[in-house]
Amino acid sequence: MKIRVGVMGSANDTLPEGVSDAVREKAERLGREIAARDCLLLTGATTGLTYIVAKSARLVGAFHIGISPASNEREHSEEYKLPLDSCEAIIYTGFGLKGRNVVLVRSCDVSIFIGGSIGSLNELTIAHDEGRVIGCLTGTGGVADEAERILKLFPKKSEACVLHGDDPARLLMACLEAFDQMRRV
Repeated sequence: MKIRVGVMGSANDTLPEGVSDAVREKAERLGREIAARDCLLLTGATTGLTYIVAKSARLVGAFHIGISPASNEREHSEEYKLPLDSCEAIIYTGFGLKGRNVVLVRSCDVSIFIGGSIGSLNELTIAHDEGRVIGCLTGTGGVADEAERILKLFPKKSEACVLHGDDPARLLMACLEAFDQMRRV
């Protein structure tokens, strides 16, 4: 079975136009790396950095499943104003943004954070509570850069494996290796 890699992060409306070239390159490279390792990509079927990752992954053959907060395609595109073009399949949860986050995180073997704001912080805490492998792509801002500090400020016993790195390929490999080790235990 393919390893399910979830990518969570900035879905800000100013993205992708407002993202720096360096962060855009990290997002695109992360997408290509996920595809190169034949992982199944899951996202919140959203805009911003995760959209850049998804489009990049899909261009080189990754299968991308989006987990939508909406109940159907119309609500997804018209009410939530989310794209339809980066996913092979979209699962419409009807649970809203916070409910979607739970479904997304629980559907992943590995959760990788790129940038991210309050919604991504919610996903981080879910992944941490669930004892998942978490990768934070540093140098992308937001939750990805602040997760280590946040988790130290608000410690909670967890089986989670939290990794940090600024290179998409090395971070993904470390996450996949950690997941493999957790799976063997």
